[in-house]
Amino acid sequence: MSWTDERVELLKKMWGEGQSASQIAKELGGVTRNAVIGKVHRLGLSNRSSGTAATDAPKSETKDKPATAKAKAEAKPKAKPATEPSAPAAATRPVAMPARKAIIPAGQPLPPQPSANEISPEALAKVSEIEKKAKRLTLLELTERTCKWPVGDPATEDFWFCGLPVQAGKPYCEAHVGVAFQPMSSRRDRRR
Repeated sequence: MSWTDERVELLKKMWGEGQSASQIAKELGGVTRNAVIGKVHRLGLSNRSSGTAATDAPKSETKDKPATAKAKAEAKPKAKPATEPSAPAAATRPVAMPARKAIIPAGQPLPPQPSANEISPEALAKVSEIEKKAKRLTLLELTERTCKWPVGDPATEDFWFCGLPVQAGKPYCEAHVGVAFQPMSSRRDRRR
């Protein structure tokens, strides 16, 4: 099957009337629905909302093949020539970055920490005693068997991890588990 001028005119007419690609393919015979869609696209008829304007513009293209080549050649200069350096696409579009917490430089005060009234006095006393006996490990010295409770400001040289043996199934030693894992009701009671 070839697209003769008569078949193309019938395609344009039926497309302009709002008939579907399947209906047009049946009427033309020997052509599939996809072939009709492809031809409609190549003719520039795919926009039905403009009615006759969409069907009038391509008429000169179908009858006059050099005009089509000329139209394509004229359309190309709109794009940037390959010889010009172009900015990366990512640089022209804003990229949403996830918000990060501010990094506090060494020597600056830390943000507000949980107040002492949120931790039971017994647990605080126990932690103070344990931290005197702590192994004071660095991050690279930690294992699954050592307490990972951080002590001090991470931005200073005086920062360390507890390092004592952990409580079974927990990341901290017994004293630090007492601070980290408190029942909700006891925390609420101390705030009142």
